[in-house]
Amino acid sequence: MATKLVDLVYWRNMRKTGVVFTGLVIGLASLFQLSAITVLSHICLGVMCITFPLCLYYKLLELLRWNPGVHPFQSYLDYDNSLTDKDTVVLVEEVVLLIAFAVTEIKRLLFIESMIDSIKFVVLLYLLSYVGVLTNGLTLVITAVIAVFSLPLLYKKQQVRIRRMVRVVRAFVKKIKNLCLSLYSSARPSPAPAPAPKPAAAGVPAVKQKAKSK
Repeated sequence: MATKLVDLVYWRNMRKTGVVFTGLVIGLASLFQLSAITVLSHICLGVMCITFPLCLYYKLLELLRWNPGVHPFQSYLDYDNSLTDKDTVVLVEEVVLLIAFAVTEIKRLLFIESMIDSIKFVVLLYLLSYVGVLTNGLTLVITAVIAVFSLPLLYKKQQVRIRRMVRVVRAFVKKIKNLCLSLYSSARPSPAPAPAPKPAAAGVPAVKQKAKSK
């Protein structure tokens, strides 16, 4: 499954990826004007407008003895989409672990287990509130689909330039971080000097010397 997704994302089969990408973008864009049920119904009707005439055509050829009775979509019908018991258990475990991890992280952020992480979460939510005003979730989904099918291919073609830019950005961030640390260390008050040890009493050595003479 993962290999097929990677093949789609990297456009290794141009025709298949083009069909999937175009279908996803058109289907998601249609949701701006129509409901999800209407879009799904029209997609299924469009597919059947192609498959039904082809089946009738092959049946006609079979009646005329020009076709040995081969189904035009037999390869799709023979493709096994079922999951074994092991695959089902693994999939359910992954989904449950993902949900449990998400719930744990949200609980940790909401109830301030770590002050720094919660502050980052607050900043993210604040930025998302502005994003929600400017656009809606469907636009973000379409943008994510376009990015998924575009960015890996762009990285594959411009790998050297992108790595060079990433190194420059990392060096700049490191420089800013070092600058902030140096400013913080210079602004931080110096620790109080440790108290000097008290001098020993002058009479103690004399007492010890008398005791030795005795």
